Amino acid sequence: MPLTILSPAFEDHTPIPRLHTCDGENVAPPLGWSGPPPRTASYALIVDDPDAPDPKAPKRTFVHWVLYDIPASVRELALGADADTLPDGTRAGRNDRSQTGYTGPCPPIGRHRYFFKLYALDAELGDLGEVTKQELERAIEGHVLERAELVGTYERGAAGGERR
Repeated sequence: MPLTILSPAFEDHTPIPRLHTCDGENVAPPLGWSGPPPRTASYALIVDDPDAPDPKAPKRTFVHWVLYDIPASVRELALGADADTLPDGTRAGRNDRSQTGYTGPCPPIGRHRYFFKLYALDAELGDLGEVTKQELERAIEGHVLERAELVGTYERGAAGGERR
């Protein structure tokens, strides 16, 4: 069984509920995963938006969340996971708001895609400090056993951006 990531808040390639965005409470969606490969020692999670600032003319990838050293025994992150509620041992990197922790979708124009990328690693990385996405990607090179991805979308003011 391959590594799989999902959220009870939204399905793959469907709108992320407003609750998890700048238009709502900006809390991290709950996430769960299954099928870790043998020898998984930890997980890393990167959430980013490759459609910034405009999906019709993207210029950069905006990073929303960076986590690493999520213990191998963990299979979920709770609704609103933050520094106080992350599993013991989990470390947070810096997002593109120069903060640690989750920052939700807040696209300036159009419907953007948000990639929740989970990496099963064959090692714990140790304290790398508040690493950026790029620094974390360099640190996990050669340690990725498997990768899973969940994609959500969001457009400000769109009716589909809110799940009732």
